[in-house]
Amino acid sequence: MTAVRQDAWSPDDDLILAEITLRHIREGSTQLAAFEEVGERIGRTSAACGFRWNSCVRKRYEDAIQIAKQQRQKRNYMKKQAYSAVPHVSSVATIESEERTVFKSEPITEEAISVDSVIRFLRQWKATYQDLSRQIKALERDLRDREEELFMLREQNEKLSQEISSAQTDYRAVNDDYKTLIQIMDRARRLTVLNEEDESKPRFKMDANGNLERIE
Repeated sequence: MTAVRQDAWSPDDDLILAEITLRHIREGSTQLAAFEEVGERIGRTSAACGFRWNSCVRKRYEDAIQIAKQQRQKRNYMKKQAYSAVPHVSSVATIESEERTVFKSEPITEEAISVDSVIRFLRQWKATYQDLSRQIKALERDLRDREEELFMLREQNEKLSQEISSAQTDYRAVNDDYKTLIQIMDRARRLTVLNEEDESKPRFKMDANGNLERIE
């Protein structure tokens, strides 16, 4: 049984989740199937992948999601165009086989497959391929920008962590100095009080006859 991960999501995990989910959207599959595939790949449950996608990752790929949906629509459209352009390919093969049996010398007629329809289909497919290539390049540029932004954020985070650590060290040093100063001031205050008390007490001395005299 594969262990289910419980650790925090890393940027690589989010990237895998986004790539697979966008591919499923583009191919007309369900997001549930995408989450199951992601879960098997990174060792998490499909529910955890779905929650991560809806709560965090999806917001960062709104533009890519729209592009994937457009690609899915174009994909479905091209399938319909291909079917309408060559509507009887399978039947033509059956008829051709039968004709070879009955009329072996009879060639395929132009009515069977329209050359213009095939050319039109190939041109449309070429335009779609070029459009997809442009979209892929745009996504690659966006990915590079996100990676650079992530790198900069990591550097800033490291710099801030160092500044916080330095500030904490300075704070501890100042706090220790403050406590030492308070102790010194307290000792000085007590010494001052003791000296004042000693000065306020009357002092006496004994004369030659054994009598005590007060010293002013």
